[in-house]
This record gives sequence, structure tokens and C-alpha cells, in this order.
Amino acid sequence: MKLSKKMLIKLLSTLASILFWVLVWAIASARVGNEFLLPDPVLTAKRLFELAAEKEFWVSASSSLLRIVMGILIAVFFGTFGAVLSSVLTAADSLFSPLLTVIKATPIASFICLAYLWIKPSTLPIFITALIVLPIVWSNVASGIRSVDDDLLDVAKIYRFSPSKKLIRIYIPSVLPYFLAACRSSLGMAWKAGIAAEVIAPTEKAIGTEIYFAKAYFETTDLFAWTLTVIILSILIEKLLILGLSKLSKKLRVAEVKNDKI
Repeated sequence: MKLSKKMLIKLLSTLASILFWVLVWAIASARVGNEFLLPDPVLTAKRLFELAAEKEFWVSASSSLLRIVMGILIAVFFGTFGAVLSSVLTAADSLFSPLLTVIKATPIASFICLAYLWIKPSTLPIFITALIVLPIVWSNVASGIRSVDDDLLDVAKIYRFSPSKKLIRIYIPSVLPYFLAACRSSLGMAWKAGIAAEVIAPTEKAIGTEIYFAKAYFETTDLFAWTLTVIILSILIEKLLILGLSKLSKKLRVAEVKNDKI
């Protein structure tokens, strides 16, 4: 009951915060008095519902979603693999550290313009998303691996844990919080990078392409509606991913408790 009350308070506070900023938006729109410069929230929401009633909207949204998710999964795979490799081999850490620093420091627009010369537009959002997420996952997972308690490793050595048991009982619980932090901080950037790639290099059936045409034809309300779509999808994907990873973390803890009892 206490947990439900806490969740209700959190939900109400979130809704109150959203309503506050929507009100600020409405007041600013009324003060500007020009829908071309700043359409009001009601008009934007109405246009969003109109777009959502069209088949092309869902095709574009699902296509962009698929590309960005693919980029995130690629980054997670190679970032985790690279983190393990650089944690095991000092030479690998020395070799890849400058590259990760360059990726972090280089503007997204520069990467998009350069990659556009070599990669076809349909693949560009996947590549850019993966490139932006990769160093975040890599550095966080590597930090998680280095944070593993040496005493736990000594205990695992004494009791002759198998590599799989050591992975499940020691490394995954230690690294998972760092991995979750990487997901939280990189998902928003992944959407920004992926959509920016679609805007700069228009792709067939994509949210970024719709944003590009809305800007080109001065359809400000459509521009706001598609931007709102990106925000909503980004929040939903982040919440679903974090929820899934949190449940996985709980299952691992339950399995660990059961093994301890055995």
C-alpha cells in the first residue's frame, strides 16, 4: 500500500510538471500570437492526432524506430565486447582510448556529413546511432568491470567458481548498474543522433525526413507534431528498456539467493 501511494504521488507530480510546461508553452504561444512562429499545444496535439490517423505516420515512425533500435543494439554489443577486451588487455585499452575520445569530442553533424559520403542514407541513421551510443556503453561497462570487488574474486578463486558462475554471481551484478546508467544517458542521445541523420540525409519513410519537409515547406505545426512524436517514442523506449533490464536484474538476484541457499 505504501509503495502504491508513493507511485501515485510520483505520477501526480510528473503530470503536474508536464501540465506546468504545457501551460508555459500555451502562454508563450498566445504572447507571440503567430501560429507560424509558435503554434499552441492544442493545435499541435490536434495535428499529431491527424497524422496518427494516417498509415504513412506509422510507417515512418516504425522505420525510424527500427533503425535507431538496431543502432543501439549494435552499440551495446560492440561496446560491451570492447569494454571486456580493454579490461582484460591493457594494450587494447591503450589502442582504443584515443578513438573513443575522438568520437565523444566530434560533433554529431560532422559525423553525419562525413558518413554521408560513404554510407547510403537508409543505413546512415543506424551507423550514427551506434557511433554515438558506443563510447558511452564502452566506458560505463569498463568502469563496472573495474569496480568488481577483489575480495569477491578471491572468494571465487578459493571456491573454484566456474567462469560461467563467476560471470553470473559476480560480474553481472557489479556491471549491471553501470550498464543501466549507460542506457539512461545514451537513449536520448541515440534518438537525437538518429533523427538528425535522417534530417541531414533524408531517408525514405522516416521521421527525420518528415521533419525536413515540414521545415522546407514552413509547416511549423507539423514540425512541432513530429518533434513531439520523437519525444514520446524516446521516453517510451527508455522506460520499456529500463523496466526490462530492471526485471532481469531482479531475476538474477533471486537466482543468486536460491543458489546461496542450495
